[in-house]
Amino acid sequence: MSLSDKTIESAPSTIENSQPGFEDTPGNPMQDFYNLYQELLVITLALTGIVFVSVWIFYSLNIALNYLIGGCAGLVYLRMLAKDVEGLGREKQQLSKTRLALIVLLILLAGKWNQLQILPIFLGFLTYKATLIIYVIRVAFNPD
Repeated sequence: MSLSDKTIESAPSTIENSQPGFEDTPGNPMQDFYNLYQELLVITLALTGIVFVSVWIFYSLNIALNYLIGGCAGLVYLRMLAKDVEGLGREKQQLSKTRLALIVLLILLAGKWNQLQILPIFLGFLTYKATLIIYVIRVAFNPD
């Protein structure tokens, strides 16, 4: 029996079975980015909900709703930032600064409209920063 008589069955390679950009390997940077983005959104939503209920209990519904408006603006800002970072490298070379127009517009609106209060809206917007601090502390004390 010679080597040419044997048929060699090769297993399909992972390159043939995977679509570009969606490999399920632990080292895939885009998958890591999407996981991080989803985790930050969930933490921000949870933190916004907790603070909203706390402010409602200890202050008033009006202040809590102002905080919620700012928290929603923070979520939109985080989403805009993620979209900007996702396109970085492929389509553009630097991040745009138009995201800041969101908070500027919101603060200007709060200053003009008497029912809105600037401080709760601004603190609600900064909730995504608290999310980043929580994430960094969690990763620092519990590296995967």
